[in-house]
Amino acid sequence: MRILLVEDDALLADGLARSLGQSGYLVEVAADGLTADRWLENESFDLTILDLGLPGLDGSTVLQRLRARKQRTPVLILSARMAIEERVRLLDLGADDYVVKPVALVELEARVRALIRRGAGTGEPNIRLGRLELDTVGKRAWLAGKALELSAREWTALEFLASRVNRIVNKEQIMQALYSWDDEITPNAIEKFISRLRNKLEPAGITIRTVRGLGYYLEKPDKDGDEAG
Repeated sequence: MRILLVEDDALLADGLARSLGQSGYLVEVAADGLTADRWLENESFDLTILDLGLPGLDGSTVLQRLRARKQRTPVLILSARMAIEERVRLLDLGADDYVVKPVALVELEARVRALIRRGAGTGEPNIRLGRLELDTVGKRAWLAGKALELSAREWTALEFLASRVNRIVNKEQIMQALYSWDDEITPNAIEKFISRLRNKLEPAGITIRTVRGLGYYLEKPDKDGDEAG
């Protein structure tokens, strides 16, 4: 699970990142609002922990921009501002939870777990992308109406990419998604999964792009899916 921690207090950010990292989360730290906004727009996170008093863009603006892009990433506000009116305002803007500093690490991690569980349950049960259709509950896929044969790892990688269509994910994120299948999974194995998926999807016009140095993304096909070759 990947968390974006947006906090300009370097000492606090380091402590939180270390604690969450020890609990098994992959934590990226942004020290200002502009960096956070850019990462949220271009990368995929399972949760954002967001301070309000940030340089560049304040936290409420980062939140507003995230929701304006229709992104449903869960957001936990972590702020020293205690006023009830402020909490209500942020929740109305689209925050999922609001915690006042200082907070006990055990409580923060409990809230993190709850939000990630909630976020994992908000995805659409069916994903349709051109001629590709995924049943995320039954873990089945069809291509141009025909059942698509996939290994367990291929299915997990495809669902991960399809649920983040047009958004770049790196090898580390895909490795995290596949972690339960094989603790020893390597970047070379990810390349093989992607190559096999490409061979199965591209005849129907579904394309997985490589962005050198950054990762992969599944390109959103035309609405009618008529460009399959």
